[in-house]
Amino acid sequence: MTSARSLDPSRPATLPERPSVDGLEEKWAQVWKDRDVYRFDRDAALAADRSQIFAVDTPPPTASGSLHLGHVFGYTQADCLARYHRMRGKHVFYPIGWDDNGLPTERRVQNYYGVRGDATLPYDPGFTPPQTGGEGKSTRAADQQPVGRANFIELCEELTVLDEKTFEDTFRRLGLALDWNVQYRTIDDRSRAVAQQAFLRNLARGEAYQAEAPGLWDITFQTAVAQAELEARDYPGAYHRVAFHPVAADGPAEPVHIETTRPELICSVVALIAHPDDERYAELFGTTVTSPLFRVEVPVLAHPLAEMDKGSGILMCCTFGDMTDVQWWRELSLPTRSVITRNGRFQSETPGWVAGGPGEALYAEQLAGRTTHAAREATVAALRESGDLDGEPTKTQRKANFFEKGDKPLEIVTSRQWFIRNGGKDEEIRDQLLARGDELDFHPPFMRARYRNWVEGLNGDWLVSRQRFFGVQVPVWYAVDADGETDYDTVLVPSEDRLPVDPMSDVPEGYTEDQRDQPGGFTGDPDILDTWATSSLSPQIAAGWPVAGRPDGELGNDRALFDKIFPFDMRPQGHDIIRTWLFATVVRAHFEHDSLPWSDAYINGWILDPDRKKMSKSKGNATTPMGMLEQHGTDAVRYWAAAARPGVDTIDDPGQIKVGRRLAIKLLNASKFALSFGELPAGDGSEGGPADAASLVTEPIDRAMLAGLATVVERATASYEAFDYSTALDVTEAFFWSFCDDYLELVKERAYGGPFSEHGPVTDPTPQTLSARAALRLALSVQLRLLAPVLSFAAEEVWSWWHEEGSSVHTQPWPVVEELAAATVGADAGLLGTVGEALSGLRKAKSEAKVKMRTEISAATITGPERELGRVRAALLDLRAAGKVTGEVSFGPGETLTVADVALVTEPAGA
Repeated sequence: MTSARSLDPSRPATLPERPSVDGLEEKWAQVWKDRDVYRFDRDAALAADRSQIFAVDTPPPTASGSLHLGHVFGYTQADCLARYHRMRGKHVFYPIGWDDNGLPTERRVQNYYGVRGDATLPYDPGFTPPQTGGEGKSTRAADQQPVGRANFIELCEELTVLDEKTFEDTFRRLGLALDWNVQYRTIDDRSRAVAQQAFLRNLARGEAYQAEAPGLWDITFQTAVAQAELEARDYPGAYHRVAFHPVAADGPAEPVHIETTRPELICSVVALIAHPDDERYAELFGTTVTSPLFRVEVPVLAHPLAEMDKGSGILMCCTFGDMTDVQWWRELSLPTRSVITRNGRFQSETPGWVAGGPGEALYAEQLAGRTTHAAREATVAALRESGDLDGEPTKTQRKANFFEKGDKPLEIVTSRQWFIRNGGKDEEIRDQLLARGDELDFHPPFMRARYRNWVEGLNGDWLVSRQRFFGVQVPVWYAVDADGETDYDTVLVPSEDRLPVDPMSDVPEGYTEDQRDQPGGFTGDPDILDTWATSSLSPQIAAGWPVAGRPDGELGNDRALFDKIFPFDMRPQGHDIIRTWLFATVVRAHFEHDSLPWSDAYINGWILDPDRKKMSKSKGNATTPMGMLEQHGTDAVRYWAAAARPGVDTIDDPGQIKVGRRLAIKLLNASKFALSFGELPAGDGSEGGPADAASLVTEPIDRAMLAGLATVVERATASYEAFDYSTALDVTEAFFWSFCDDYLELVKERAYGGPFSEHGPVTDPTPQTLSARAALRLALSVQLRLLAPVLSFAAEEVWSWWHEEGSSVHTQPWPVVEELAAATVGADAGLLGTVGEALSGLRKAKSEAKVKMRTEISAATITGPERELGRVRAALLDLRAAGKVTGEVSFGPGETLTVADVALVTEPAGA
């Protein structure tokens, strides 16, 4: 859409003596806040056509600690796009949320206050944490003071509020054009109610279900972990070659050797598995072997996931050592012999399949209650003694699954968890979600493959329950039978008009509090929902999706707004969370609204450290942005972010930031020059405004410059429409430097009205002078608006020099070619470049002669094609003035434009 708005009228310019980029952030951030410049006009938006709205699903940053350069990078790029659409006349819905629940917050609270949550402890109303501070320090669990669930949640609430204030200060310093009137927290009452309502509706439709099954478990955080949160890391280990013994009817047989990095799990082995095409083990398929030490009989089976070239080619399947074991367990209907508990230790009770056998004493005395490391050492020692260890362990680096925010390898334990179907087990749902990915426009387009690869690679449903404290509670209770056992099949749910609920303190309908955890009563689900289960509803939370039974205005309900703007227009985010935030949001919208949550996804790249690794707080290699913002200025940092191509990973580059600072400074100085000639003549007096500036532009070089600028407007606009802020900046910046280096130098004297004078520009200008001044004003207005999405502070500063208080460049219409049409009809856009090339030739002659640029030239010859020479002749007076050519300029034919035979007027010796 092209805005029909008019530019705010100008006024006589008030110019600073020495323009500076320093201090602009404090000045204009406060002005924007006081004037509420970026406020979303809800009423106007509701009255407008949907095409006149641009709704952004802004990433809610994790409010734990501090922002880093990666945030600055991605949020700036999204901000450029939002600012562009606002200038296009659209009503921009641009909220901000804080993702303040979940494991990152809990971990920060643990380290900051020196505490850890313990659900068995009561609430202490007078609790004081043992410390306050500790940023950057990781405390051991043994050094943390246990504190009750309610006290721990209070500390989480307290610290996230402090962190969010710091984040807001940084975002305001960064100049983000957010509507600060539309904020949410993923732990506030509205977010909790929305997340619980969506979950209950998933449950009612059969999209959410609970199951007791093996799953990945973080022993540090004591919680289940979803597939999307995994991170494969190298982990030191060792291969152990261990003998299993065939059970042969005709006597002893050669042992079968397996190679394993987890010998401690021999006590839980349920099968040996080899590839069906592996001839080495063909005769063993269908037979049984006994495990070393424990002499438990297990079958030898075939499965295509066994790797023939890995180790000995035959593998030990335990329940459970890794996710492949889980797959074999399911597909081959193997028994469950789990020994590792939720705390990462071996179960204390000797397992039934070991009891009474030769390994009973070994388990009871050396494995029970031990860590996996201690159990491994004990098992290896026993294998040496029994002779079942063939040679010594061989060190290796194995790949282990970690929770992306964890420090220890994950274990696989059996637990009861809640899941939401996502196509990992249902081909029909998978196809539907793949189709949604095809509907979504990705920017850049190659990011679509990452979405598709993730969905196609899913091997299980979305695990959404977590065994933690600070989050949105799973909103269900369970009946307790007459024997006091929890009946997980009888799920008690609240009515939606009660939301949000906390099952650990609230009571289901038809029960009383004294029936909690009593026979014939109920028990509350103690788990919380995965943080993605809430943030995957960020469009619904921000836009007023109604919590059923509540009127508009209550709990943030706004039916009219939600119906108007959902689905949103843009989701900006990093490519690493396509698998989590983007996909999860698509899943929720697909089930709840039968639609996409937005039409377009803009995907930014990562910021890399000097080792080309992703910069992140969890990896400890993140750089905080405030020092960079203060040292170089915000516009310089915004330039660095906007110069990076969409979706491309970028190194922290101080050199690029310095280029941005120079650009902002040059914009101030060039603008001061362009505005220094006073006002253009008044029109007919009826409105008291200046005459149409475009109609005053008559000189060929002025018209050529504006014709080139019109092309820039076209290209920049097309780039922004394609979500490509970077190309828009490229073409605008390239033109701006040419404008400064060539055009300003060429027209300087004509704009003044003649040779420079200490008395300033003439007050009775000729048409030729008016042409230069009008062209300068037009070009400045257009370029300020082209650069405003990136150099937000410098552009606003210049705009304020020649517009009334209250006018902002960021609420002006985006430039259109029609503004320049009257000045560019029939113009030769190549003229400026040709004359600029001739000026460069004159300057080069002075540089080579090592004289000053103000040195006069008494003669010069310019050769080239006739078209090029014609362009030079058309602007010869400007060229002579800029090059200080006082004598004759000769022209002659040539293949390329060349300046030669330059005669310099030098001072006589001794002068």
